[in-house]
Amino acid sequence: MINFSPIAQQIWDMKYRLKNLDGTKVDQTIEDTWLRVARALTQVEQKSKQEYWTQRFYEAMEDFKFLPAGRILAGAGTDRHITLFNCFVMGTIPDSINGIFEHLREAALTMQQGGGIGYDFSSLRPKGFPVKGVGADASGPLSFMDVWDSMCRTIMSAGYRRGAMMATLRCDHPDIEDFIDAKHQAGRLRMFNLSVLVTDDFMKAVKQNQSWELKFNGITHKILPAKDLWDRIMRSTYAYAEPGVIFIDRINQQNNLYYCEQISSTNPCGEQPLPPYGACLLGSINLAALVKNPFQKNAQLNLEKLAELVTVAIRMMDNVIDISKFPLETQAKEAQAKRRLGLGITGLADAFIMCNVRYGSPNSVELMSNWLQIFQNAAYRASIDLAEEKGSFPLFNADKYCAGQTIKNLDQEIKDLINKKGIRNALVTSIAPTGTISLLANNVSSGLEPVFSFHYKRNILMPDGSRSSEEVYDYAYNLYQQLYGNQSSLPESFVNSQHLSPQDHLIIQATAQKYIDSSISKTINCPENLSFDDFKMVYQEAYDLGCKGCTTYRPNDVTGAVLEIDKDILNQNNGDKNQTELPLEKEIAKSYAQDEFEVSLPFLTKPLDRPEVLPGQTYKLRWPESDHAFYITINDSIENGQRRPFEIFVNSKNMSHHAWIVGLTRMISAIFRRGGDVRFIVEEMRAVFDPNGGAWLGGRYVPSLLAAIADIIEQHMRIIGFWIENMPKKQASDSKKTQSSLCPRCGEGHLIHQEGCTVCTSCGYSKCN
Repeated sequence: MINFSPIAQQIWDMKYRLKNLDGTKVDQTIEDTWLRVARALTQVEQKSKQEYWTQRFYEAMEDFKFLPAGRILAGAGTDRHITLFNCFVMGTIPDSINGIFEHLREAALTMQQGGGIGYDFSSLRPKGFPVKGVGADASGPLSFMDVWDSMCRTIMSAGYRRGAMMATLRCDHPDIEDFIDAKHQAGRLRMFNLSVLVTDDFMKAVKQNQSWELKFNGITHKILPAKDLWDRIMRSTYAYAEPGVIFIDRINQQNNLYYCEQISSTNPCGEQPLPPYGACLLGSINLAALVKNPFQKNAQLNLEKLAELVTVAIRMMDNVIDISKFPLETQAKEAQAKRRLGLGITGLADAFIMCNVRYGSPNSVELMSNWLQIFQNAAYRASIDLAEEKGSFPLFNADKYCAGQTIKNLDQEIKDLINKKGIRNALVTSIAPTGTISLLANNVSSGLEPVFSFHYKRNILMPDGSRSSEEVYDYAYNLYQQLYGNQSSLPESFVNSQHLSPQDHLIIQATAQKYIDSSISKTINCPENLSFDDFKMVYQEAYDLGCKGCTTYRPNDVTGAVLEIDKDILNQNNGDKNQTELPLEKEIAKSYAQDEFEVSLPFLTKPLDRPEVLPGQTYKLRWPESDHAFYITINDSIENGQRRPFEIFVNSKNMSHHAWIVGLTRMISAIFRRGGDVRFIVEEMRAVFDPNGGAWLGGRYVPSLLAAIADIIEQHMRIIGFWIENMPKKQASDSKKTQSSLCPRCGEGHLIHQEGCTVCTSCGYSKCN
């Protein structure tokens, strides 16, 4: 039996272990899980061969060498009505009210089965554009994105898997400036990742300092300098980490299926650019599990084993297409017509360390190029062999397919084989986020990312409901300690994300993209003190180096920073004076009146006593479904010269909501009196979706009366200077945590940013950014 670390055991038990509805455990061991998946994937093989392929598939997964995506591990062989595909890009949204809400229904059905979704909203007319026949002006794509955002919150609140959505808008859409600034408004579009579809013409216009037209249906709405729009994108990303940038022309030019589809969006994490109703099927080869003689001078990757694993993995993933269920019939037809796969890698950084190579160095680039060329050739050969056995994908056209840019760059032998035998899968490779399955594999480094930390603590939920704090070690670090004992210093190859420059990240992403026919999920971590001009150069370099998109993360006052890490371990790594210290985010504070005071948000074990007199303010709220207004009064206490919410009352002549409003306000007041950062109340209330419908207030869709009250609470917090994210830097004494960056699930300050996601290393919470 495999030797599980406590965190791997927890991940398996919570996410991938098959259990009956009553909690009875069906999978007794991880080996049972591998066998269940292997048997499920062989059902489409010839009966005489099923036993043989079950053994081959099991051996591929054994010891975590091949890691199918989490949906496959959790769902294959369970007879549950769920999809084994991770994410989808939905259909093109028609510019009509009926079409818009039909697509909202499709999105809800897809998310209900657990699929993340991507949408391009460029097809919707801009705000203020006339709507013929009804004598009104269009509300614009962002207003409908608000509706999608509320739908996603509702799906989550109904107990389904957390939602994830990608929204894209073209760089020439008239509402692009509002799209860029959308997330500057607190709480808005939090279920979405936002990315701008950047064209080659736009990048040329930026470089040559030309003007740029914002237009819709051939009508120009505005002309502005391209450089100004680019700077606006960059400044938003510099301060808010969004929107991301997708080089959409490059994606379509380099698409193997350029001749039969047009792409305008990606899945939520960006590694799969997909056509309307396209789906992504993911799996990863664990490179760290293939290193021979780790840490020794002759350490190397077992290249024969790599090619063998890739061959088996392609067959396994191809079989998934035939056994998976789909939320929509259009998605099933799209998948069957093109048989798209996304086989990738994980454990790259650990494999570098075990081969004594520094991440981002010239040696690492050369080594990865060698590995990925073998990986790419093996993947295409396997799909060609499958085509000879089972037939090519239905839309295969040999002449057009082989004329594609990616295919042209393959070895001539591979191209000749495609011409002769065809190919089973239109696209075969992608590098996706692997956070959870990498933890399952005893915490190998995730995807293409460097190691975040070699050692940290994580809270483990125990069988009796208690929590135990467990030490979590990086796979390579743990192996090194086992082989050589607890060393006071580590070899130079042991670098983590805090010791790498943006260029180190970028060269790895750009090099990998040469051997990947789809795309890559990668976060380029930038130091907090990186200048804006240098930050912009990261995106320009990403474009010049041939990347298909770029996502960065820079610690800042709005999005927070990496907060806690074992500094002994950090300082143990290469005591090089040229290496930068891990930035700790400062606590910040600012009132709208620009008052300067020390910020303190203590959490009180005993509620505050109520003074005789409290300052406060009353707000009037008109809700369209009510004949009478609601009056929301929020009173404040003053602690160390700072006002903070203390209690809330809601009054109205409308008595239909009286009971739940009284209960709600008492509960909120009780939370206020406990102290600490209580802004989470706003997010929780905004997540409530009224099944009878919300209302349009101030040009924005509000999903429920509770959400409208939440808006007023936030407004009040901002007025009194309690909404911390907009306050200037002020160093908090003896503090290593910032209230604005605590994990929303466990409250710990252990959030990290990688692969386009925010991940808590303490409790496992994750959310696509």
